Amino acid sequence: MKIRHIDHVAIPVSDLARSIRWYQDVLGLTRRYEKEWGDYPAMMCAGETCVALIHPAVTLPLPPSPGSDPDRHLAFNVDREGFDEAVMEMAKRQIPFTTDDHGISLSIYFFDPDGHWIEITTFDLPVGRQRGDRPHPF
Repeated sequence: MKIRHIDHVAIPVSDLARSIRWYQDVLGLTRRYEKEWGDYPAMMCAGETCVALIHPAVTLPLPPSPGSDPDRHLAFNVDREGFDEAVMEMAKRQIPFTTDDHGISLSIYFFDPDGHWIEITTFDLPVGRQRGDRPHPF
């Protein structure tokens, strides 16, 4: 797979509305995907890089790892071919992962050797699928 760029870093926040305003006012970030996703997560972006403001905490269906928090993760953006390669590579290496269809993007989640959550995501959806369509199996 070929990583295009860091897609987002997830940051747990105590007050979502306050944090949205802060990231807009102080850092000048713009909010994306609000129409598609609603209030959660709040994707605050500059160029191709975003911060995902997470509140309240979520739990992904992966086996727990000591000290891991799925809200604190690093996401890499790939094209659709890279996404499919990532799925095959994790399976080939027998690295446990889970998938998620966010409606406007597809993601896989897994742990690095130190127990940090890693996400590989693509906004290049399957043929015939439009951004904002509700999730279905990839």
